[in-house]
Amino acid sequence: MKKVLIALVSALLLFCFAATAAAYEDEDWYKGREGEVINVFNWGEYISDEYSDEDGYIDVNKEFEKLTGIKVNYVTFESNEDMYAKIKNGGASYDIIIPSDYMIERMIAEGLLQKLDVTKLPNYHYIDDQYKNLYYDPDNAYSVPYNVGMVGLIYNTKMVTETPTSWNVLWDSQYIGQILMIDNPRDAFAIPQKILGQSFNTADQSDWEAAAKMLIQQKPLLQGYVMDEVFNKMETGEAAMVPYYVGDYIVMKENNEDLAFVYPKEGVNIFVDAICIPKTAKHYDAAMKYINFLMDPEVALANAWYIGYASPNTAVLEDADYAEEMGTDQYLYPDAAHMPKVEYFHNLPQETLTLMSELWNDVKAAGDIPVRVYVGFAATAAVIVIYAVTKAVQKRRREHWYDFPEQ
Repeated sequence: MKKVLIALVSALLLFCFAATAAAYEDEDWYKGREGEVINVFNWGEYISDEYSDEDGYIDVNKEFEKLTGIKVNYVTFESNEDMYAKIKNGGASYDIIIPSDYMIERMIAEGLLQKLDVTKLPNYHYIDDQYKNLYYDPDNAYSVPYNVGMVGLIYNTKMVTETPTSWNVLWDSQYIGQILMIDNPRDAFAIPQKILGQSFNTADQSDWEAAAKMLIQQKPLLQGYVMDEVFNKMETGEAAMVPYYVGDYIVMKENNEDLAFVYPKEGVNIFVDAICIPKTAKHYDAAMKYINFLMDPEVALANAWYIGYASPNTAVLEDADYAEEMGTDQYLYPDAAHMPKVEYFHNLPQETLTLMSELWNDVKAAGDIPVRVYVGFAATAAVIVIYAVTKAVQKRRREHWYDFPEQ
């Protein structure tokens, strides 16, 4: 009897594994690159990396490794600018990167990306047409859409007394020490830009200087600048508010029901993050298999559940459970009545990029100015004290030189 039970259990496990494997389309297409290693560079918290039948999660990278025999070396970044610097400086070789639209436009212009032949990606037909031929890659030659989102304001309803409607709340002194600010220049500048009625894509120096001035004025109110650490701070009630991405709000709210979200009336950034292959990639064919795998309906659905962002994959919204629970969410998939004012980031002229970088350094250093001043005061005071003590000693010695015996 024991042997029969073992056999039944083994058969069941084999069946479950086979069912899981069979869920991926065109399995034979993935063969032929066994033993290779691909280096994937993605945002933090931006892929399904655990198994849960209840929640619909899978470990995407492990499933890809089982299916293809290709090993995935997975590394994360916190901002487009950090990722760009790594690729531009050639400090490491990556086969897959997932930048945002404006950064893709910049990297194409600078020759940092390889072309993709999407006709050789069997799952490309799942990408919704509304996310094809967009401004940053008009011929779909360099990228495949991965996620779609917008930036809004996350706030704690137990700490913020009224429902915010404007970005101006981030400058409200009653919340001093409870405000977090997003720690990358493009998203940070975007907020005062909208308050001031500017375009995200202005090339006017005075516009950027005015936005920087507002960020410097905000600095004394801040608890700090954050990227991935925002999850812990907002989920534990350590901070009252932060401008951040809607998909991440969906994830945070699961761990803190006191959190709420709003798209401020002045307008917000809408973005598409897409999968690309850098020019320096060493495993192009294996990388193409990885891109196709991310578009597989089962994988795209698992990522949509896990990450919390809107998916450009049509198969995701065809899933009845997802469509009922997430497809009706007006923050993720807003209808015309709930759609905020939106604007895409575009690549900026080099002079504007340089200016933004310099102004961002000024903003980040602004909080250190008092420290430098105090250090300067302390150094000056120390010099004065030393000088005074030295003079006093010299004076005493001059006054009492006659007390010393002659040599």
